[in-house]
Amino acid sequence: MDGLSQRDSAKQKPACFHTMANESPNIDLETRQQNFERVLSSGPFTGLQAILGSIAPNRATLCEAVNATHSYEELLTRLGYRMTLANQIHVQDCYQRVSQAGGIKAVLPYYDIPTQSSFPTLVNLDSTVTTTPKSAVFFNQMLVTLKRQLTAQN
Repeated sequence: MDGLSQRDSAKQKPACFHTMANESPNIDLETRQQNFERVLSSGPFTGLQAILGSIAPNRATLCEAVNATHSYEELLTRLGYRMTLANQIHVQDCYQRVSQAGGIKAVLPYYDIPTQSSFPTLVNLDSTVTTTPKSAVFFNQMLVTLKRQLTAQN
């Protein structure tokens, strides 16, 4: 048993579990996956959630990728996508190209009300994500905030 006695290993929680803050260790165990889903589905992360949902349908893979990466571009790469930057994205024009022939899988026109800024993202069929430099910075900051909240819950 890798040098641990059965008594010592019984005291340790499995790595995929943690307790909710301010609660007894025996009540409301939440898996890393459940914590990830709960935090990601909260209001501030709707834009990031839409992008990640379009590129990573396997939620367990997505959870592990978010926990293992340090930047938005690194996350996209780990999920099998390459980030390409465009100076501008004309969202209305892109909707007409959503198809096999047009090469676009999803158009995600995120508008951030607090900053009154538009952060559009295109998920392309060639495994690229097209975004603006401003959007890349915004979603990188959002990922950092998400990771901070995930670790604070542990």
